[in-house]
Amino acid sequence: MMSSIGSMLPLLLMFVVLYFVMIRPQMKRQKETRNMLAALAKGDEVATAGGVLGKITELGDQYMTLEIAAGVNVRVQRNAVVQVLPKGTVK
Repeated sequence: MMSSIGSMLPLLLMFVVLYFVMIRPQMKRQKETRNMLAALAKGDEVATAGGVLGKITELGDQYMTLEIAAGVNVRVQRNAVVQVLPKGTVK
């Protein structure tokens, strides 16, 4: 009985370390990303995963329209946004 508990202890310890080193930080990043996407508003300046910088002109549930230059609008998926930029970054 005691040897079976002793043999499972390293496996359990490895799982606990894996949780605190990999799983928990990943869940925290996902929560931050989800909150950032929920807080997007018209007029925010953002960077997409493809490297496109623009200002949000229209905002829907899954898609949004970015103005990347004067009179040039691009429709992108909302989850393509990786960063909200400070105001005045995009000229």
